[in-house]
Amino acid sequence: MRLEVATPERSERWYFGWNIVVAAALLTLLSVGMRLGIGPFFLPVAQDLGFSRSLLAGIVAVGMICYGLAMPVAGWLVARRGTRFVLLLGTALVMLAVLLTVNARQPLAFLLSFGVLLSVGLGFTSPVALTPVISHWFTRRRGMALFFLSTGSMAGMAVMTPALAFAIGHFGWRATLLGFACAFTLFAVPVALLVMRDDAPEHTDLDAGEIAARAASQGTPALSLPVREVLRTRPFWQIVLGLFACGFSMNLLGTHGVPMLMDHGFDAMHSAWGIGVIGMVAIGGTLVLGRLADRLPRRKLLAVIYSVRGLGFFALAAVGTHFELYAAATLGGLVWAGSIALSSAILADVYGVRLVGVLYGLAYLGHQVGGMLSSWLGGWGYEHFGTHWVAFGMAGVLLLAAAALSLRLPQRGFTLMAPA
Repeated sequence: MRLEVATPERSERWYFGWNIVVAAALLTLLSVGMRLGIGPFFLPVAQDLGFSRSLLAGIVAVGMICYGLAMPVAGWLVARRGTRFVLLLGTALVMLAVLLTVNARQPLAFLLSFGVLLSVGLGFTSPVALTPVISHWFTRRRGMALFFLSTGSMAGMAVMTPALAFAIGHFGWRATLLGFACAFTLFAVPVALLVMRDDAPEHTDLDAGEIAARAASQGTPALSLPVREVLRTRPFWQIVLGLFACGFSMNLLGTHGVPMLMDHGFDAMHSAWGIGVIGMVAIGGTLVLGRLADRLPRRKLLAVIYSVRGLGFFALAAVGTHFELYAAATLGGLVWAGSIALSSAILADVYGVRLVGVLYGLAYLGHQVGGMLSSWLGGWGYEHFGTHWVAFGMAGVLLLAAAALSLRLPQRGFTLMAPA
């Protein structure tokens, strides 16, 4: 069937924006799946290269902050050069980084290739680079569309973590990394060239009745605040602090979840599957939360996600049997997704869609600062205290605090101002 962009007169036809959502979700599966799939690489790389846990955790932590620093740059480039340019540039950086990583033998070379260059490449192909195009293509179902993008992240955890563990066990970490780079390139290049379109139709996904209703209810168009003014507002920093807790917890689980479970007596595959179950359950949870995101107050839904996830971290650190592992993973997976999608949707609600890419990139930097600290703390804390409770307990506390902050967010339009 020939795909056509929907117009008010032809709203029954397939809307091309959903093609973008599907492609973006699959691309996110690969990019975020790799970013959160460091756990299976951790011990094999440390043993092969002779790195201590603290040293490798430090390299991963640098990678997390580089990933975060690449986010606002990606948002800025998308606004000026377009989504296609940023995706192609990120794909080229990923391939170059992997070629350098598999030939690295010394800590500095591994840091620059795996820690810095690969992180920047993945940052340029991350949800931050894809959120603006989706936000521009959707108005009525923006929350659902962004949640479907999060489905790719969760599918990445569900699919990539056990797949990488299996491949590393059979082919080694270098061959696995090369295989990933080839598969990523073969998918990302056609998506960038054939699917991504920054120019959305004028009325996006609204039907004729909704367009008329909006035209009747809206007076003088609002102007969004400039970025420097946004940075002075409370809601922006509440979102940043929430994403800090989100990044602390997600990257802690991605980097140290498998080693933590192995230290608790689980074998490598059950450890990987335990983390993978979180992602698999989160796919279904995302579909449910995506429908609720456009019907319930987003701040309250975000608070529920953070609070239940925080309790899940306490449970995961305490599991001792396979039943407890999969039960905790299932419970945590129900609300594992959605915090990033809701945060970006709230940014668009409060500050408008014009600068959502830049603002999301800046806010996501808080996510990666949290990821950097947890990646380091997970290794350092275990080596110095002989327990993972230092890092995993802190993740639970931060998530509960993020839930409290989320309840204080405004509904929408907090800083939109009418022109003088």
